[in-house]
Amino acid sequence: MFSLRDWRRRRVLRRYPLDDGLWSGVIGGLPVAEGLDAAELENLRELSTLFLREKSFEAVHDLDVTPRMRICIAAQACLPILQLGLDWYAGWSTIIVYPGEFVHRREDIDEAGVVHEWDEARSGESWEHGPVVLSWADVEASGRRDGYNVVIHELAHKLDMLNGEPNGFPPLPRGMRPGEWKRAFSAAFEDMNRRLDAGRDTAIDPYAAEHPAEFFAVLSEYFFETPCLVRDEYPEVFAQLKAFYRQDPLRRLGQGP
Repeated sequence: MFSLRDWRRRRVLRRYPLDDGLWSGVIGGLPVAEGLDAAELENLRELSTLFLREKSFEAVHDLDVTPRMRICIAAQACLPILQLGLDWYAGWSTIIVYPGEFVHRREDIDEAGVVHEWDEARSGESWEHGPVVLSWADVEASGRRDGYNVVIHELAHKLDMLNGEPNGFPPLPRGMRPGEWKRAFSAAFEDMNRRLDAGRDTAIDPYAAEHPAEFFAVLSEYFFETPCLVRDEYPEVFAQLKAFYRQDPLRRLGQGP
């Protein structure tokens, strides 16, 4: 069946191919992309090309967002949707890039009704129906297979927001069982909080225990960056993420079936 959207995307791929040298340089410098086979690399390149045409970049504080920087962000953003497709990033269009950490004004109301306000330094942020905000310094620190990836983290929030406020329960692809997702993530989230409450160290960043939405985003980072850690710490969560993203990063490391 003819699809105007698909026709337009094919035209974009023909008219606006990524520079071979820039693409090879970016991918060659991203350990998180190691192990992708030829078909996956081609798919990632096409998704990145379309992503760059459908999303706009806005720089802050006189930052010059170069073509290499744009490709670096796009490639890491498109890795999670490699088997899902670009439509999973529908509903928003802008990426705001700061040179480094930026300040976010926070407020909270305590039990007495008193409003407390404070400034919080952030490396990334995702707004429901709004932009993704990234610190370029943190983008450069991402993709090193050390468990940290601000791009994947913020884009995981965008996936989570497809069915409402982020709560760690994104819309699931066909064939997945919501009950199994909920059981795996709830048990792991509660386990991590128990360990932290007991004063024990955790292999996964404690920030994951802040909220189920953060748990999903942080575990998504680790899934692509250090999948062995997710498998060893929370094997049922690993299985759910593998089914959700339709990818097996362990295979790329030579440790999968």
